Amino acid sequence: VRCTRRWEWTGKRPADKCTLSVRFLAPGGGRGVVLPGVLYHGNPSGAASGRVPAYTGAAGEEAFFEEHRFPMPFASLEWPGADGFLGAALHTVPAPVPCGHLPDQWWSLGVAARDGATEFALLSGPCAANGKRSVIKAVQPGFIPYPDAWLTVPPGTVIEKTFYLDAYGVAAEGSGFRRPVHAALRMHAPYSSGGMPAFSDILRGKSRYAETRWRERGTAAGFSKYPDKDILVMGWCGQADAPGYALQVLPDSLSPPDGRARAQKALDFLSTAEFYDGGFHTWYHLDTGKWDHHEPLSQAQAMLSFANAVRVGRANGMDTSRWEDFLRRACDFHAGRILDPAWNPKSTDEAFFVAPLCAARALFGGERFLEAARKAGDAYAARSVGMREPYWGGTLDASCEDKEGAFAALQAFLALHDATGEGKYLDWARHACDVVLTYVVVWDMDLPAGRLRDHAFKTRGWTAVSPQNMHIDAFGVLIAPLVRRLGVLTDDGTLRDLSLLMYRSCGQLMDPHGSQGEQPMHTNYAQRGEVNGPHGLRGGYVETWTVFWLTAHFLNAAAQFAEMGVPLD
Repeated sequence: VRCTRRWEWTGKRPADKCTLSVRFLAPGGGRGVVLPGVLYHGNPSGAASGRVPAYTGAAGEEAFFEEHRFPMPFASLEWPGADGFLGAALHTVPAPVPCGHLPDQWWSLGVAARDGATEFALLSGPCAANGKRSVIKAVQPGFIPYPDAWLTVPPGTVIEKTFYLDAYGVAAEGSGFRRPVHAALRMHAPYSSGGMPAFSDILRGKSRYAETRWRERGTAAGFSKYPDKDILVMGWCGQADAPGYALQVLPDSLSPPDGRARAQKALDFLSTAEFYDGGFHTWYHLDTGKWDHHEPLSQAQAMLSFANAVRVGRANGMDTSRWEDFLRRACDFHAGRILDPAWNPKSTDEAFFVAPLCAARALFGGERFLEAARKAGDAYAARSVGMREPYWGGTLDASCEDKEGAFAALQAFLALHDATGEGKYLDWARHACDVVLTYVVVWDMDLPAGRLRDHAFKTRGWTAVSPQNMHIDAFGVLIAPLVRRLGVLTDDGTLRDLSLLMYRSCGQLMDPHGSQGEQPMHTNYAQRGEVNGPHGLRGGYVETWTVFWLTAHFLNAAAQFAEMGVPLD
């Protein structure tokens, strides 16, 4: 139901310190609320940190956030009914509010828990979270005050607010947010890539910048994580392993010079990574010749890059023997660890092991790899498809619900579907993808004066990071090929179109050298511990944090698109 609410002030003097509201009551309670990019069924995994919004559905709780904080601007709720689950959603048409007391004041969107019910509401500025009113999530560690978000309305002013209401049955627990996701895609239709950078332009820029990160010292060779430190890092932020696959697939005209030769050198060296009792180290320091770092997520991501490199390297006539020995050893180790009855992963991060294990089974044979992949995939489905433990922990710098956790599950379920052909894995992949999509910005936010507006930056297609790190980034460029793959498997043209937008939009903000920063600030947030206040943060851009994933994933994703037959020019 599309609605427009209208207010007109007919008094002779300004109406001072007033707040307008749109409020509707849903006859259900509990924590089954989704506020995209902000709140996922209460954020149970991140709540203990005190750094993220939290919500239990207890009477009196409030959760209201600025509309420009939402990648998809809706609030949804699911709750158990007599014959299954029910759902409701409030969609908003985001906009600054007229007559606001604060600079750049927008409407706020959220929910309030009542006795036996949940109130959806739009407010003309006030925000609330975690038991406090007049606060916003403006820094990585938590919240800061956001007072005095009221209006002063002159005589004769007319204010209108457009919104949509929806109520519906929910097929299964944990799926109440899914109808609003696809409704938001229909409403905002973000698919056009017109005016966005072309694939070929992006790849030429990224290939040019990759040249600045190439390091060789003796037998050590690879792409450095940092511009000013000679450290080769596999997985997560470093992705020194990813070009070993991508440079074999990309056309010579769109890859760095001697791409295949460098892929060979880099993976030959990275194959010498030292093992320890938790797997293999992922950081190599060129100045000391030492390997270090102990964590599984980066290992899993590196293993998938090796698996892809072996697969295409065999076809390209590359010498993959060292890569295969390393990959087989890593897969043997982690398959054994996962198959141990004591295996109980803390978060969704270990879902990243599923795809390389499935790939290892295809490359080397042996049902043990697939057995371990199945065990992990089934465990994560049991945890997260019902949203009792929403996908989380896919990043190393935040312990909360995040898009990378959902991406890890999407990648895992698609790999299991490809390996087995079983429909349940495709169903689970669609669920995980819908969670991923809640982080994808589907509208072009009106931005204040600042770095982003200087570049006529368009926000649609970028992705919010997590309820803790509330900026947007270009990581969606790597998710895009899987969104396309799922669109092909399910014959969903909207996913295929969205995937191309995600890649090309993320190519914005590249400088003439091919570099770009990680942190555009679309909302009242800064990725630092202290700020002077909430104002002046939005529209900023941190271009100095240029770790290598911002280059590698553009190459990596383009190679995946190329293998799916997508033209890169």
